[in-house]
Amino acid sequence: MTGPAAQPGGGSGTVCVIGGGLAGIAAAIRLADLGLSVTLLEARPELGGATYSFRRDGLSVDTGQHVFLRCYHAYRRLLDRLGTAGDTNLQPQFTVPVLLPGRQPQVLVRRRLPAPAHLLPALAGYRLLSPAERLAAVRASAALRHVDPDLPATDGRSFGDWLAAHGQSRRAVQRLWDLITVAALNLPSSHASLALAARVFRTGLLEAADAGDIGRPLVPLTDLHGVPARRLLGRLGVRVHTRARVRWIRPEVTGFRIGADDTELDADSVVLSVPHQAAAALVPPAAAPTAEQWRRLGAAPIVNVHLRYAAKVTDLGMAAAVESPAQWIFDRSVPGGSGEQHLVVSLSAADAEIDRPTAELVSAQRQALADLFPAARHTPVRDAFVTREPRATFRQAPGTRAYRPGAATRLPRLVLAGAWTDTGWPDTMEGAVRSGEDAADVVARQLLSRPRHHSEAAS
Repeated sequence: MTGPAAQPGGGSGTVCVIGGGLAGIAAAIRLADLGLSVTLLEARPELGGATYSFRRDGLSVDTGQHVFLRCYHAYRRLLDRLGTAGDTNLQPQFTVPVLLPGRQPQVLVRRRLPAPAHLLPALAGYRLLSPAERLAAVRASAALRHVDPDLPATDGRSFGDWLAAHGQSRRAVQRLWDLITVAALNLPSSHASLALAARVFRTGLLEAADAGDIGRPLVPLTDLHGVPARRLLGRLGVRVHTRARVRWIRPEVTGFRIGADDTELDADSVVLSVPHQAAAALVPPAAAPTAEQWRRLGAAPIVNVHLRYAAKVTDLGMAAAVESPAQWIFDRSVPGGSGEQHLVVSLSAADAEIDRPTAELVSAQRQALADLFPAARHTPVRDAFVTREPRATFRQAPGTRAYRPGAATRLPRLVLAGAWTDTGWPDTMEGAVRSGEDAADVVARQLLSRPRHHSEAAS
């Protein structure tokens, strides 16, 4: 990237979006739609942030297994805008096979009934729990519908504590509640915020019958997000610069100067859309005097173990496992391929696995899948590898909402975006897109209220 990419005062306002993940993409699209002059800077070679793919032995591999729900309305609108909604598969109704070694699979499936009755048959027939545990789960689900996720006291309590107070046994937590909690919040119930758990269960499962239907990509994530985003942004007139790591942001009298690897540029407004650790290092002190507290959000890892079997070992496209080293299992085989089956075991809340040697992880998951799928016991594994995301999400523990800032900062026209900001949602693709759109709206409102000098704003 050479030369200034944006100059202050031109047209109705120039905006620099720093970070090309889903939040930055969503912000740039919204700002361009509003007629603003937009430049997007991304440190990596491609757009997409944490949702990207790489090549390995001729195979496109996602850095992590991502799914979405029907209730991810902002994210699904983004896919529509990118033209890739058809490159996903969205269940017609929530269906999750649950596997326990040595037992027949149990299938959690919603019925075509109004919420919350749509889940009652699934819970009533869930034989991995005793009848008493199933009844207690129904009662807890009814009580969870009345938990307000926006109350500070709710965020200060763990979901595990709430479940215990509502009669949930340890086995019920392991075999039912943590199926969703660990996958959605990247923490077990015992360590997860009640507020975020309530948001997941209320919005995703309890308030609308079809909200929890699960969607999965059919193409590599770079093809789902990054490549079409760059194409769309180009059509909208957004200047996109990759391999452009921003090193500093300096407030000027009426705008900002941004220093990237090989250039400096000026903009009237900035959308800072990077992970919270990077945001804390980049944001000017006048904009967020307490930015160092963002680091308290911490990080939670995800590990994915890939196994390529010589032949098909299961007909399931997706399944969850309980009381097993495996958690969620996805079939990522290439359609019309050589007959091999590529299974990915996604391990959330992977504090114990993130630094474990690859050989040990592969061995453990080969045995786990052999225990779950009899055909895997005698089918050769042609390839096996591991992808690791040490900072897959922030640590969505009790009390973290206090460290999640809103979009606006103390400096007009410098705003924040990212799934870690205070969206009211967990750290998900939906939260990321919502944050980008919210940030763009804040920028638009603040630009309409110009002129205002930063010295006036700070006084």
